[in-house]
Amino acid sequence: MDDHELIYDWNSTEKVAPLSPRRRIQFLDETLRDGIQSPSVVDPVIADKLRLVELADALGIDTMDIGLPGAGARAVEDVATIAAHIRDLKLKVKASCAARTHQADVQAIIDISQKVGIEIEVLCFIGSSPIRQYAEDWDLARMLKLSADAIDLARKYQLPVAYVTEDTTRSRPEILTKMFTTAVEHGAQRLIVCDTVGHATPDGIKNLLKFTRNMLDGMGRADVGIDWHGHNDRGLGVVNSIFAIEYGADRIHGTALGIGERVGNAALDQILLNLKLLGELPDHDLTKLVEWCTTASRATHVPIHPQYPLAGTDAFRTATGVHAAAIIKAERKGDAWLADRIYSGVPAGMFGKEQAIEIGHYSGESNVVYWLKKRGYEPTKELVGAVLAAAKRGNRVLTDPEIAAVIAESAR
Repeated sequence: MDDHELIYDWNSTEKVAPLSPRRRIQFLDETLRDGIQSPSVVDPVIADKLRLVELADALGIDTMDIGLPGAGARAVEDVATIAAHIRDLKLKVKASCAARTHQADVQAIIDISQKVGIEIEVLCFIGSSPIRQYAEDWDLARMLKLSADAIDLARKYQLPVAYVTEDTTRSRPEILTKMFTTAVEHGAQRLIVCDTVGHATPDGIKNLLKFTRNMLDGMGRADVGIDWHGHNDRGLGVVNSIFAIEYGADRIHGTALGIGERVGNAALDQILLNLKLLGELPDHDLTKLVEWCTTASRATHVPIHPQYPLAGTDAFRTATGVHAAAIIKAERKGDAWLADRIYSGVPAGMFGKEQAIEIGHYSGESNVVYWLKKRGYEPTKELVGAVLAAAKRGNRVLTDPEIAAVIAESAR
């Protein structure tokens, strides 16, 4: 039977429009800036930061925010070291740095760019929502001048600028029009639309991106790119990023494992995973995606939840008898494609992993037989019964040493 006849895909039928019509979607990795602003993470040592840059490059991530030099001497040193690493290894991933709309922040990026000898995109940010303006006692005229002066300084040294309006998703259209217009007129090549506090729903994204694109088209500036920078406060970080692509964004931001302030940023690993399965990333090799996640986890001291998609230890692991039996039957047909999808919406083999069958209190004989054969044991009726009985007495999955102890006892 044809593979396509075995799974009816509601995700691709009756689609109004492709996710990325005539556009190449780009990705910006915020792990080393927005990600490590989380109060629960450890700022990685420089060796780990360099490895994360290499893995981002291998995954086909276009740009990496390598830090905020305005934060102090350590940040300057790390950013310079990372930029030199990108230069020396001739990596394809491009460097960017965050900067407040302060001359000193922008100048710090300019200094590093000139010292290292590579172009660094300036991600120049300022709050735009009325709630921020009220709390900070900001005056719009002053905000526009700060924005213009910061962009002018970066462009004077021919560095690309992406203009970041923090809290865009709670900002008034008349204010955004003035801020976006000022930024573009002073040389910003991209506008970064930010869901800074995870406020947006897909409908909000549709309205906001349509507004932004119409404004740019009205200026005759269809060449200006639109980024989407999402957070996960409502648990919509990943799905919002996919909707943002459909509604017109051409560069998507995220972090490894979704680390970041409060409940985190949109998880870029999950965004890449989903776009790959949707057929949107035919040229991206994601076999290092799990390594990227585990490296970020180790480097930041953020544990990966067992049930986290793809990188979690339970992602392709089952101890349920019905599930295991279906996988085993698929394998007996000699069909690896079938076995990898019968009880999994994500094919493990595509990302360098494999299905695992364990033994627990919900297991059946097929689990035990499979486990024993996989490890070279003869699944006699007596041994299978002993292991299954041990599992039924418990309230969790048996560990390998516990099963080994039952095998040893049965051999006496």
